[in-house]
Amino acid sequence: MGLKAVDIYQSAADEVAAEGYARIALGVEYKGSRYQGWQRQIDGVRSVQETLEKALSKVAASPISVLCAGRTDAGVHACGQVVHFDTRVARPERAWVMGANSELPRDISVTWARPMPSDFHARFKAMARRYRYVIYNDPIRPAHLAEEVTWNHRPLDVTRMAAAAASLVGTHDFSAFRASQCQAKSPIKQLHHLRVSQHGRMIVIDVRANAFLHHMVRNLAGVLMAIGTGDKPVEWAEQVLQSRERRSGGVTAHPYGLYLVDVEYPDAYELPSRYIGPHFLTGFEGLAG
Repeated sequence: MGLKAVDIYQSAADEVAAEGYARIALGVEYKGSRYQGWQRQIDGVRSVQETLEKALSKVAASPISVLCAGRTDAGVHACGQVVHFDTRVARPERAWVMGANSELPRDISVTWARPMPSDFHARFKAMARRYRYVIYNDPIRPAHLAEEVTWNHRPLDVTRMAAAAASLVGTHDFSAFRASQCQAKSPIKQLHHLRVSQHGRMIVIDVRANAFLHHMVRNLAGVLMAIGTGDKPVEWAEQVLQSRERRSGGVTAHPYGLYLVDVEYPDAYELPSRYIGPHFLTGFEGLAG
């Protein structure tokens, strides 16, 4: 966050405290298939943000506007999204959760609520974000979870994918993995881990970083799947990285298999801890956390 953004953020935090507003943080999960992404858009276009705000506004009996930890694209899901909002309305934590859920459609759910100090910010205070990309690897397309996993009908070699993933871990210029419309000021990000594991017919790409570029995870998944099918050598992942050119990185993977599963904050905020999702993976060994 640049100096100007820090100043604006601190000014807003001071204003919240001075004017007697309470800051509330929420955990949110959603299936993104029926929405054109997280961000509120023009009238008539469904977004997760607008749907959540309408539900919370009914609970508060006054307008509520939320800010999130990470804006997800159309078709992308979340089971660890974090948002915050400011309000003068006093409600118990349970009322924010249960009240919102009674007003929300079944593909969006509030999982927890906590009052926060005025300096908390869902986006700017996040230290790391974590995504999982879930692939169903089978010759026949799945009827179940059809919009919640990416289907790849060609056999994928997980060993090759994991070897390629290892070369991308660390602090790098990820220009080759960013969308052309990405608005991030810098392409340099720190990839803490990039793991590939197989659980029956499910293949899970698990990635954690300090921050992500637009389409970065889907572009990583596209490269790893091309290597998994044998279309590209293991060394191709590092070659794409070093090129710093998006056109060298192949196709962007489908959004349906992508989940925002966790956002990490300083321990001082004492935010609730839930299992790392999505739900249908929680019973698989090695994917509990």
